[in-house]
Amino acid sequence: MAIAETTHAGGAHHGKPHGIARWLMATNHKDIGTMYLWFSFTMFLTGGVLALCIRAELFSPGLRFFQPELFNQLTTLHGLIMVFGAIMPAFTGMANWMLPLMIGAPDMAFARMNNWSFWLLPPAALLLLMSFAVPGGAAAAGWTLYAPLSTQMGMGMDMTIFAIHILGISSIMGSINIIVTILNLRAPGMTLMKMPMFAWASLITAYLIIAVMPVLAGAVTMVLTDRHFGTHFFNAAGGGDPILYQHVFWFFGHPEVYIMALPAFGIVSQVIPTFARKPLFGYTSMVYATSSIGILSFMVWAHHMFVTGMAATAQLFFMYATMLIAVPTGVKVFNWIATMWEGAMSFETPMLFSIGFILLFTIGGLSGITLSVAAVDIQLHASYYVVAHFHYVLVAGALFSLFSAIYYWFPKMSGRMYNEKLGKLHFWWSMIWFNVTFFPMHFLGLAGMPRRIPDYALQFTDFNRIASVGAFMFGLGQLIFLYNILHALRHGEKAPHKPWEGANTLEWDLPTPAPYHSFEQAPRVEVGENGVILSCQEGGGGHSH
Repeated sequence: MAIAETTHAGGAHHGKPHGIARWLMATNHKDIGTMYLWFSFTMFLTGGVLALCIRAELFSPGLRFFQPELFNQLTTLHGLIMVFGAIMPAFTGMANWMLPLMIGAPDMAFARMNNWSFWLLPPAALLLLMSFAVPGGAAAAGWTLYAPLSTQMGMGMDMTIFAIHILGISSIMGSINIIVTILNLRAPGMTLMKMPMFAWASLITAYLIIAVMPVLAGAVTMVLTDRHFGTHFFNAAGGGDPILYQHVFWFFGHPEVYIMALPAFGIVSQVIPTFARKPLFGYTSMVYATSSIGILSFMVWAHHMFVTGMAATAQLFFMYATMLIAVPTGVKVFNWIATMWEGAMSFETPMLFSIGFILLFTIGGLSGITLSVAAVDIQLHASYYVVAHFHYVLVAGALFSLFSAIYYWFPKMSGRMYNEKLGKLHFWWSMIWFNVTFFPMHFLGLAGMPRRIPDYALQFTDFNRIASVGAFMFGLGQLIFLYNILHALRHGEKAPHKPWEGANTLEWDLPTPAPYHSFEQAPRVEVGENGVILSCQEGGGGHSH
């Protein structure tokens, strides 16, 4: 009872605060999670509009709408906004919302820091977007901000560097919160090797963020001092080395790819057992596979740099290390398929998005293995083949898993049911038009079309037209999602206590919608693998079976 008494000393904090103060001063993990999710969806639409500008320009050869300088700003900001503004905050939002419920914690460990880590995001996003309006425009060096390009641009680049610092601080604070919450606030009986896979994925991702965000900060700070303080880190004429930037950047950049993929693995590992009505196959191997992907992600960064003229020995090392990551990833894919094997499956929207995730993420993974071969990569480097590869991993990977998570937990979050027909329409629409958009890019890359160009040779026209039409249709489909969610929040049917028959982790034990304060007292739980609740004794908000 201690938690309840100390929290509510004097009754000052009973119930929820109202009005704008509830959001500005939010310390409740659910409110903060909600703000993260709405922020990331807003940034997703913003980044999506930039992508549609890019595809409009590429619909036919010749310069139609944008000058090359502006086109490069669009590609750069599209990448930065999608990575730091849409995908990462969305996963942090899901973790904020669901982790305390899944592990029986009263809230996140550091409630005020949680608030602070969210409220750093909007100013950083504004900095990025306002950079379009300053003299010289936004950063235009690609989302990787390679020197020496980035050392020569206007003040839009300084705004971008500042925004990245702020976003990095936010990510690190969010990660500290996730780690401390998982390690210190689990309910009695919820051991680490019994935790839901989503908790494991969030934990390992948080460690990756803390390890690599300072590295990115270092890289952009060196760019900043090269620009304004007369240093020569990346200036060969002053004894520096432009390739150094790439090493430092990709030491951040490759783990970053897994920062956007591991939480997706965690979500799919919750959704598939629910709708297959079977325990997750090979839980322990899943935990070890997730950890080994995290560790290996630090050892492969230079596969992005095969064309920089590194020694053959180094090329071989990075080539084989990269191929090695396919092993734990393959273990995961095998385990998901084995979980579905002979399961009593039903295909509600969350399950469809998770299956779509496995299918398309595997295609992205296979094109990644082809790119790991140094000789092949040297041919395909900076071509549209690479664009196809990472969009299969990030759109069909990160984004589809996020849709799966929102549909899966929406009844628990809101107490209402979304429209299943619209959900399925959203899935099939996204699935079809995603492939129409990005599959032709493999052929464009194999035929030699470079990335980040506003104009192209005539022979690339047909595939570019297909991709552009696909992109506009895919973008349109996301409005189905927005309508479905907004309509469900207002007029959706009341969700039953447990909307999914196979759902058996701790969050489904709470009332629906989840109460403002979930566990005033830690519940005593008996847990199977992957967070499956075998029995639960009365906590503050839970109830016993």
